[in-house]
Amino acid sequence: MKENPYQSADFKSFDLHRPYIDNVVLVSPTGRKMMREPDLIDVWFDSGAMPYAQIHYMGEDLTPEQFPADFIAEGVDQTRGWFYTLHAIATMCFDSVAFKNVISNGLVLDKNGNKMSKRLGNAVDPFDTLSKQGPDATRWYMITNSQPWDNLKFDMAGVDEVRRKLFGTLYNTYSFFALYANIDGFEYKEPDLPIAERPEIDRWILSELNTLIKTVDEAFGDYEPTRAGRAIQEFVDANLSNWYVRLCRRRFWKGEMTADKISAYQTLYTCLETLARLMSPIAPFYSERMFLDLNEVTHRFDAQSVHHVAFPEIHEEMIDKALEERMELAQKICSMGLSLRKKSNLRVRQPLAKIMLPVQSETFRHQVELVENLICSELNIKGIEFLAPDNDILVKRIKPNFKTLGPRYGKVMKAISERIQSFTQQQINGLEAAGKCDFTIEGQPVEILLSDVEIATQDIPGWVVANEGSLTVALDITVSDELKAEGIARELVNRIQGIRKEGFEVTDRIHVDLLHGEWDEAVKTHMEYICNEVLCTQLNLVDAISDPAQQTIEIIEGQPTTIWVRK
Repeated sequence: MKENPYQSADFKSFDLHRPYIDNVVLVSPTGRKMMREPDLIDVWFDSGAMPYAQIHYMGEDLTPEQFPADFIAEGVDQTRGWFYTLHAIATMCFDSVAFKNVISNGLVLDKNGNKMSKRLGNAVDPFDTLSKQGPDATRWYMITNSQPWDNLKFDMAGVDEVRRKLFGTLYNTYSFFALYANIDGFEYKEPDLPIAERPEIDRWILSELNTLIKTVDEAFGDYEPTRAGRAIQEFVDANLSNWYVRLCRRRFWKGEMTADKISAYQTLYTCLETLARLMSPIAPFYSERMFLDLNEVTHRFDAQSVHHVAFPEIHEEMIDKALEERMELAQKICSMGLSLRKKSNLRVRQPLAKIMLPVQSETFRHQVELVENLICSELNIKGIEFLAPDNDILVKRIKPNFKTLGPRYGKVMKAISERIQSFTQQQINGLEAAGKCDFTIEGQPVEILLSDVEIATQDIPGWVVANEGSLTVALDITVSDELKAEGIARELVNRIQGIRKEGFEVTDRIHVDLLHGEWDEAVKTHMEYICNEVLCTQLNLVDAISDPAQQTIEIIEGQPTTIWVRK
């Protein structure tokens, strides 16, 4: 070789494969020739030697930190490739397995379960997905949509849903916190309030947070990132955003930094900071931004990155399972009540008199009584009436589920149906409480589960009723004049708050002029409430408004009117 063809910067101008590489001769430090080694074992055994090659193994003892590996991951197609060669070499050389845990990743298919290919036109461009949805939303979707070892039906709509429901919700929650924390100058300089001195709603979310830490830590420890991600997602949506923040908004609006307000700030901050640390293995970029934005103000950690701080520790003393259970019960009752409102076309801003709850047990009654104020506030009702299990007000009907019973009891199905439909109220309540009941038909033992029947409660005039398992909620939908007036006041507050968001600061005091109308008495009766809610120093009912800033609103459906809001 008279000249070196490999000195060109254009790497496409030469080829290092055989047979061309055989023309290359290197020189060792001792001046000896070095040629391509002609005798090679299967290249997969090169990868199988990875545990030793990576540490330049030359026969010395291997430490537990070096071998065997705690965990590896690769595609399912490596079952007879890398997974095998790792174990094969480790067994031959060291009589040991090469790794202790493995995740065999499934394939990524299109949304219909077909293999992606350019020919079919169903391939997804990963770089386009990352640019539109971001790496964290994409990663979170892929990890939480299905277990890593299952095949994934990749749907762009699912990635977008994760971006909106998880990251969008978390962003809104952080923005809410930052808005009021900046107004009040909260920097977490105050000592942590003892958990026993915090309001119940704070103790509840901190209990749920520590339960979440425990769940996520166990899931990651068991190599189940899907379970970890789903638990975080459920906490953010159901507990933090849609329950804690929504119920505590008023606490952040208060003017003075009372102990209650400090508790609210410290609790919400702790939730956000802990979430950033919990999410960091799955969403490294989003969690990094949120952690740094929080820590830049409080300096609670001497760290430049969320990935430099330890995983959150579980505080068992903060976990209160009884509190979690009664709050879950309150959430369920409120969900059923809100569904009944929607069914009856009654907005939540319209106050109602009460709900009725059949008492399942004294424990049930005690749990509900402890969260009664919260339920009443959330459903906008005045009270809860408890009914005995054998009451004759809420009458339940039961009928068999032929789809589940038919295949099991075929010939005696007619007799079973007649028996079920003859159940007394006490027998229905017993089935709901126990989850099953047993009897004999024509000499054949029969077991009836809750899934084998459909139980519904008859509606009564002026009420709507819902059932979920053994829980029954009846909502009084009769609206008295007093309740109607209060509802009008709440509607007016809502309209003014909407106007405030468009052109006023959170702390601005306002003046309001409103045209006379059917709402006059309601406004006069609830004047103090309205003014306190919207930071209004003066609210006037007037005959005419002629100002360019006036706006049209609707307080009572079908009756538009004019309002003028100004500083």
